[in-house]
Amino acid sequence: MNDADVSKQIQQMVRFIRQEAEEKANEISVSAEEEFNIEKLQLVEAEKKKVRQEYERKTKQVEVRKKIEYSMQLNASRIKLLQAQDDAVNAMKDAASKELLRFSDDKNVYKALHKGLIVQSLLRLKEPAVLLRCREMDTALVKSVLGDAKKEYADKAKVKAPSITIDNHVYLPPSPSGTDSHGPSCSGGVVLASKDGKIVCENTLNARLDVVFRQKLPEIRERLCGKVNA
Repeated sequence: MNDADVSKQIQQMVRFIRQEAEEKANEISVSAEEEFNIEKLQLVEAEKKKVRQEYERKTKQVEVRKKIEYSMQLNASRIKLLQAQDDAVNAMKDAASKELLRFSDDKNVYKALHKGLIVQSLLRLKEPAVLLRCREMDTALVKSVLGDAKKEYADKAKVKAPSITIDNHVYLPPSPSGTDSHGPSCSGGVVLASKDGKIVCENTLNARLDVVFRQKLPEIRERLCGKVNA
């Protein structure tokens, strides 16, 4: 084999090796590009996922804040409504308390009222001897009805007329005055107690008003709520 043949074979081998190298390099390049694209896609998807998660997190935070704010506003509205109802109830009770003072304007009605309150108290206590307290200004009126009250009680209870002692040392508070509207006051009525003081029947007009308001409070609130909502 001469030098020309050898040179030709060498060139062929070089071309083959070069071709193989180019093909291999091309394969590596394609593979690297594919891996790069895959990795880039994964990174993009990972970032998209992070963005979505962050968006969902912030959206939930906004929703939670909205719910909290709505709940706070709702509670504030309820408190205002309840306060308005309480104010209205208290105003009604104050008005009713002032009306109680008018009972004493009609002496006959006021006298009959005290007789009935004494009889009712005696029927509750059912004691043979009791202590009676009233306002100092009502002492004479109470004394004037004691006899009839004891007789009516004795007839109803089928017992002997009880002994009733009027407390001349401790009186119920007087009517409310403009100078001391927040102090103790009483619009009339009586308080009866057993001699040992263990059993007490408070039958003042104010106590009766408190009982009525406690009993009627749900109905009063329902009517007031209807008016407020209207």
